[in-house]
This record gives sequence, structure tokens and C-alpha cells, in this order.
Amino acid sequence: MLVYTYKFRLYPTPQQILLLEGNLETCRRLYNQILSSISKGNKLSKVDTQNFIPEWKKTNPYLKKVYSKVLQMVNYTLWSNVRGLSESKKKSNRIGGLRFKGKGWYKTLNFNQSGFKIDESNNRIKFSKIGNIRTIIHRKIDGAVKGIIIKKTNTGKWFVNVQIDKQVAPLPVTGKDVGLDVGISKFVTDSDKNEFEYPRNIDKTLTKIKKQQRELSGKKKGSNNRKKVKQQLGIIYETLENQRIDFLHKMSTYYIRNYDLIAHEDLNITNMLQSKRSKTLNRHILDASWGEFFNMLNIKAESAGRKVVKVDPKNTTPKCSVCKTIVPKKLSDRTHNCNCGHLVPRDYNAAQNVLFDAYSLNGNRRKGLSSLFVEKNPLLFTFSSNEIASGKIFC
Repeated sequence: MLVYTYKFRLYPTPQQILLLEGNLETCRRLYNQILSSISKGNKLSKVDTQNFIPEWKKTNPYLKKVYSKVLQMVNYTLWSNVRGLSESKKKSNRIGGLRFKGKGWYKTLNFNQSGFKIDESNNRIKFSKIGNIRTIIHRKIDGAVKGIIIKKTNTGKWFVNVQIDKQVAPLPVTGKDVGLDVGISKFVTDSDKNEFEYPRNIDKTLTKIKKQQRELSGKKKGSNNRKKVKQQLGIIYETLENQRIDFLHKMSTYYIRNYDLIAHEDLNITNMLQSKRSKTLNRHILDASWGEFFNMLNIKAESAGRKVVKVDPKNTTPKCSVCKTIVPKKLSDRTHNCNCGHLVPRDYNAAQNVLFDAYSLNGNRRKGLSSLFVEKNPLLFTFSSNEIASGKIFC
């Protein structure tokens, strides 16, 4: 049994928006109140602060306007953040402490296990102390609903993430494996002779973003004009985010559908960003979102019966995939040219090495598979970002 999340848009009435905004503001104030309690040096636990909430309700009547489980999840969220900071500090990462949330910075209402009722036939979801909100349930909810999270975006839209327990049958075996080499000019080059272009959506909208940011800096804080420009900037960022997520979903789904084993490099993306690179390159690394792509592969592989293998990135690029000789390369060298006669694009050579290394980690060779055949001078099939966006890769 796996947990799936279905996302639907909400269409609240003006009155319901006021209630939702009021709930968010109450949760923000409660979050700050709990954070204040644990920041005073008191040795408190999650259970202690959970027990504070009923007492605070007696002196703060506004807390009674929010469903009790939602308030409890505020406490849970804060302590999850505390635990995350603690684990990050153990890894010697330089981080600060938790910050108090300013007005408008709390965006989610978490209805865990109760406080909601879904009416699929009428496209309505009823929330405790808020009411029936119209939605568009565009896919069947085919599992046991464990919880619902209401989320407000920076552009003022409302969505729900419906979390369900669902049993899914694994995909049919394909008999194919693949190694992936991620990059900037080509998002992925794989060992099956495919390369997929990186869409560079951030570059296409960077001028527009900078223009809006200049306008925003020139507007008076708190003015309506500033709010309008901020809204326009939020729409640009939201569009970029939607394009990025759509691209990553299509790429990860393609590999999950077509391969039994998917191998990729275990990249330390944080260190790559901290190194002395140009701002443009760092921006492209962030926009490419390799880490999120790998995470999607892992999540989808679990339900599909696929296997995702991480390999050490050391020498995957310089090593010849035929004779295993180390052939040093500069970043500008886009071709692997070995004395053994192996002449191929460097990224394709790296993808082949990634798959070889994955086989080594899995007992040198997967049962029932012959040794990996390396084709010399292959013709790679290139898919443009437009072809990926249109779904042509699934045809």
C-alpha cells in the first residue's frame, strides 16, 4: 500500500476566502506562539506544546474558529522543522534557527484524517468550520483518503492535495535497463542513444522577471500598485514552476514506463552550487532540478516495480566505456576520443559507464542479462524541449 497525492483546484466564494484567510492567520499566530515557547530556553517536547493548545484556547477564543486537528498539525509541522534543522546541523551544514512567520507567510491548512468530506459527484469538499467548497475532481479518488492539505499559492489560487492509500500493480517487465547522464545543454543523455534537450525556461523569462523586479522596487511598500506588481511577478514564477514540474514529470514517467533498471550518478548538487561557478551556470543547475528529477524517479519506481540505482560519479566522464582507459577531458571537450578507437559524444560515454557501474553494484551483471553491448560511433536520437512538452516522447 502506497501513499498517493491528487491535486485539485478549489474555487471558494468570497465569504469562504475570508474564512480560509482567517484560518491561515490563526495557524500563523499559533505557530509563532509555539516557537516563542520553545525559544525561551524551556526544555519542551512536541507533546508538551501539543498540550498547551487546549489551555491557550481558553484565553484566545480565536483558536476555537479553526478545526482542532488543523491546530495540532501546526504543532507537528513546527517540530518537523526543528528535527530537520537538527539533522542538518549534524551534517555540519551552516544554518540558522527557525524564524517567526510574518503576516501572509503561512500558506497551508492540514486536515489530517478527519475534518473533511469529499462529494465527488457534486465536485464539493466540506471542511469543518469552513463549509462546502467547490472544486473540480478531474480524476477518480480510488483509495482510502488519509488527509487533505489546503494550500494557497502566491498568486492567490487555492488548491487541495488529497492524500490516499492505494494499491497499485507493478508495470510489465520491459527487459531493458538504462544509464542516465544529466547536464545543462542536454537535460539527459542516456545509454539507449537518446538525448533530451533542457528547455531553459528561466532564460526565456529572465528579462521579464528583471523588469517586474525593478518595477516592484520602485513601488511604495503597502501600496496597491506594489501589490499588483507583486501579483504579476508571482504569476511569472508560478508559470515557470508549472513548466518545470511538467517537464520533470514527463521525463521521469518516460523512463519508468520504458526501463526496468534506471541508473544515475549520485550527485552532490549542494556542493556544485557552492563551488566557484558563474551565476548563469548556477541558475541553470537550479532550474534543471536534477535532485527533484531523481526523487520523482524513486517515488514512481516504488509503485511501478522498477529499480533506481545511484552510482559514484567519479570517472564516469573520463573513463572509456569500451577499454576502461581514463581519457582526461576539459569541460569544453564534448567528444570522447579514445586511443582504442571509441569516438562518441562524451555524455553518451558517461551514460554507458553509469549503467556499467550500476551492474557492478548489483553483482557485476543482472541475472539473465548478457554483458552490456557498447556500440561505437552511435547515432543519437535528440528530442527537443517542444517535443517533450507536447508528450511526443510517449508516442
